[in-house]
Amino acid sequence: MMRASWLRLAGVALGLSAGGSLSAQEARSDQCLFVFRSRAGSPLNMVRQPSGLFNWYLGRRAEGECQAQRITVVADSVEYYGDARLLYLIGNVDYREPRLTLRSRRLTYWLNDEHLRAEGNVEATLSSGTKLTGPEADYYRPAPGIRTSSRMVAPRRPTILLVETDSAGRRSEPTTLIANTVIMDNDSLVYASGRVVITRTDVVARGDSAFMDSGREYARLMKGPQIDGKGEDPFTLTGTLVELFGSQRTLSRVVSSGEARAVSRDVTLTSDTLDLRLTDSEMDRVFAWGRSRARAVSPEYDIIADSLDVRMPGQRVREVFAVRDAFAQSTPDSTRVRSTEKDWLRGDTIVARFDTIAAPQDTTRRPRIRDLVANGNARSFYQVATREGRNSAPAINYVRGRVITVTFQDQEVGQVSITEQAAGVYLEAPAAAADTTLNAPRDSVPVPRPPTTPPRRTP
Repeated sequence: MMRASWLRLAGVALGLSAGGSLSAQEARSDQCLFVFRSRAGSPLNMVRQPSGLFNWYLGRRAEGECQAQRITVVADSVEYYGDARLLYLIGNVDYREPRLTLRSRRLTYWLNDEHLRAEGNVEATLSSGTKLTGPEADYYRPAPGIRTSSRMVAPRRPTILLVETDSAGRRSEPTTLIANTVIMDNDSLVYASGRVVITRTDVVARGDSAFMDSGREYARLMKGPQIDGKGEDPFTLTGTLVELFGSQRTLSRVVSSGEARAVSRDVTLTSDTLDLRLTDSEMDRVFAWGRSRARAVSPEYDIIADSLDVRMPGQRVREVFAVRDAFAQSTPDSTRVRSTEKDWLRGDTIVARFDTIAAPQDTTRRPRIRDLVANGNARSFYQVATREGRNSAPAINYVRGRVITVTFQDQEVGQVSITEQAAGVYLEAPAAAADTTLNAPRDSVPVPRPPTTPPRRTP
């Protein structure tokens, strides 16, 4: 046994050669030179191994410092095993270096591999301000001949507070990441797996796995991803794969691929792919396309086409452009028309326009449809209330033309205009037939029955 108030050791090996001097191999210039100290009167126990190196123990709040790499360690006690080059720091561990501040109950340091494992109430803070808390974390230091960048691996569901900085060095609002396992490469790339939850002030993202690249301002969610937009006008986005793109540390674009679905207060959008563009954390434009066709549904209308362009500044629908084999249908006003059928319009393209300023008596704040314009091989079918009232069969109007414009008043068809190649028929049931069922046979009526489901695309 030896008693000492300080102990000078080689940084990589941290072992003494026979006789207590440093070997030439241990004193290389690329190795760190630690100085360990403890309180006066602290026991130093040393046992020499057959190799000539020592195992040793130092207690009573030991402190170690490597000035060359600006590393400091503090712990209640320290154990070192020379042959294995293994260092144990036990009790109230505090590890510091320029890249990292690490606190834990225990710390194991594999010096050959520059690998640290922290266990018990781990708190790790990176130089960027990113902070990890959890039960366990492995930190791999960059070192010549071993690795060029740092890596942090945290299992057992840690919580990560991600902090990013802009080009001027200003820190953005932090993002919270929780997952079963998190891997961070050089404080830039983040890989997360198992019940991933990413929280920002504007969105909450969930999935079974995620990847984040702060340098590119890009993130990817996989295996059951879901994005929930928060705020005054919330939305939900799901799909097989969701990708997020940022600009100036603000979310600017979200793309959902594979059975994509976006639900907002005004409209529900579905397609193979949805491309959401955001301004001030709100959707202001959505593109939808794919082999399964694109569809926009609200309580007032249903639009389907090969692709959709939905323009919604302030996250309120203003215009919907439906391109190629477009079809739109709506439910007649039930207070005026009694029918199980829907009004519909179709054409090569359809444009729907809405009033974005709600009427004073409208408490729903939902934009009301203003007009529908079908262009190219256009056809429309709509029902009109008769003078006999709601309990009588509605009048039917079917028209065709190159362009059909349908304007609405109080959510009901107000006027239909046909441009070029106009043709059609108007049918009103006689008053005597008012008490007959609406589903009576209409073999004599030259009006095609509207489809009950949106049609598939015509080749």
